[in-house]
Amino acid sequence: MQVTLKIFRFNPEKDRKFHYETYTLEAEPTERVLDLLERVKGYHDGTFTFRRSCAHGVCGSDAMRINGRNRLACKTLVQDVGERITIEPLLGLRVIKDLVVDMEPFFENYRKVLPYFINESPLPEDGRERLQSPEERARFDDTTKCILCAACTTSCPSFWASDDYLGPAALVAAHRFIFDSRDEAAAQRLQIVAETSGLARCHTVFNCTMACPREIQITKAIGELKMATITGKLD
Repeated sequence: MQVTLKIFRFNPEKDRKFHYETYTLEAEPTERVLDLLERVKGYHDGTFTFRRSCAHGVCGSDAMRINGRNRLACKTLVQDVGERITIEPLLGLRVIKDLVVDMEPFFENYRKVLPYFINESPLPEDGRERLQSPEERARFDDTTKCILCAACTTSCPSFWASDDYLGPAALVAAHRFIFDSRDEAAAQRLQIVAETSGLARCHTVFNCTMACPREIQITKAIGELKMATITGKLD
């Protein structure tokens, strides 16, 4: 099939504002959008810039807007988006060049929720690791799947309005540790997410859940955080 790619372009070294460039390629329906982008860079314009790494939906680096929706280019098949494909950078973050955006505001908010295991208690005397039941693990299993692609956060209207908002990805990270029975910093994280730039700015639009390439139930997780801040209960 013949595919027309309309790609957002911006080079700060020579462009005063962004523009779009169009490329017509032959493609198989089962090829990925990432394959087409590689072809554009390799055979049409070597200055074209985008992020990619594992190309298997694990690293999250090739998140971008494809036909107006946040997706991973490595997981999006041509047959699922059609013969005319518009490629744009993620919204809400400063464009560095072409499809590459400045991820620092995203990671700054992520770091605020203390996204790491905290437990100051002595290790078990028998030398074994800290154990938990299958049920305790299942309580937060869904939110361990995040790959930090930022597709959820950059689909959120609240984040577009203010990059001070922690955003769905940071709240997902908070959920993962707050509901881990082995962690001891739940109260501290709940206080962080309860601040003005946290849960209060989530208006339950569900954009984040629809954008997540890992199918994490993000809106549900945020709702559980809201309930925990009100009741103080983690069960």
